[in-house]
Amino acid sequence: MTRLHSVLLASVLLLTSAQQALADAIDGDWCRVDGGRMSIRGPLITTPGGHQITGHYSRHAFSYTIPLSEPSAGATVSMRLVNPETINLWIGAQTSDETAMETWNRCTPISRL
Repeated sequence: MTRLHSVLLASVLLLTSAQQALADAIDGDWCRVDGGRMSIRGPLITTPGGHQITGHYSRHAFSYTIPLSEPSAGATVSMRLVNPETINLWIGAQTSDETAMETWNRCTPISRL
C-alpha cells in the first residue's frame, strides 16, 4: 500500500468514526420537512429562527426557551433523540401529546465539490 493510500484510508476511518460518535447524541444539524433548520452543539443551539442561544443539554435531550422575536416566544421547546437520525420536538408542556409532536431528521450533508 502506498503512502497516499494509507493516508486516504486513515482519513476515511477518522471521518467515519467521528460521524458515528455524533450519531448517538443530539448534537448536529436538524431539518424539518417544511425546510426548518436548527443546529445543536452541546448547550448551544441555532434556533429555526436563526438565533444563537444557550439551552439545557443532555446527550439525548435538549430544551430551550423560544426567543422573543420568534413565533411562540417564551414557550419551552423540548426535544428527545429517538434514534441516530430522528428527534421528536414539542413546544410547550405537551410532551405526551403525539399530535403536537414535530419530527425532525438529521440534515443530509451537501457536497461542496
